[in-house]
Amino acid sequence: MATAKKTTQKQGFKVNEQVVYPAHGVGRIVSIEKQEIAGLTLELFVITFDKDKMTLRVPVAKVESVGMRKLAEDDLVAKSLKTIKGRARVKRAMWSRRAQEYEAKINSGDLIQIAEVVRDLYRAESQPEQSYSERQLYEAALDRMARELAAVNGMTETEAVRLIEQTLAKSPSRAKPVEEPEAGNEGGEPEPDQSAAA
Repeated sequence: MATAKKTTQKQGFKVNEQVVYPAHGVGRIVSIEKQEIAGLTLELFVITFDKDKMTLRVPVAKVESVGMRKLAEDDLVAKSLKTIKGRARVKRAMWSRRAQEYEAKINSGDLIQIAEVVRDLYRAESQPEQSYSERQLYEAALDRMARELAAVNGMTETEAVRLIEQTLAKSPSRAKPVEEPEAGNEGGEPEPDQSAAA
């Protein structure tokens, strides 16, 4: 069996580059390898996620459909920080539905959508306590955003979390979130607040 020449670049991604995989956040491409699976030869990106102690193999042909992307550019990072300074937007929907939407945003891999979750679920010291599930989603979004900011800016994740939290604390309008009516519920009775029961 002949040894194949090691590939170091495919579809604009190269070995040792940090990338964002939507469902897991920032990882590093450690190699590009060929594997025979069920008689087919597939080229795969081997991506490690050190913090999660996980390795993922992504077929090169599926990169676009799974949403793998390069790290955000500086202007997108700046836009994400501007997003978290905005007023929190909370839909008048049952918590279970809002939680699903937050989860989908976190797993979208879109830095701005992740920043929206951070903004909407952040609680200042002076604000009421969060439910356990709200806190879990907030921390997942904060972790995802901090990892990307750290990778882009060459800082530690702790420094990135501090930067995000300082930006959130400076936000002028933390007091009362803007309530958005749920689609299909305009003008109707607002649904009861489910956050205390979650």
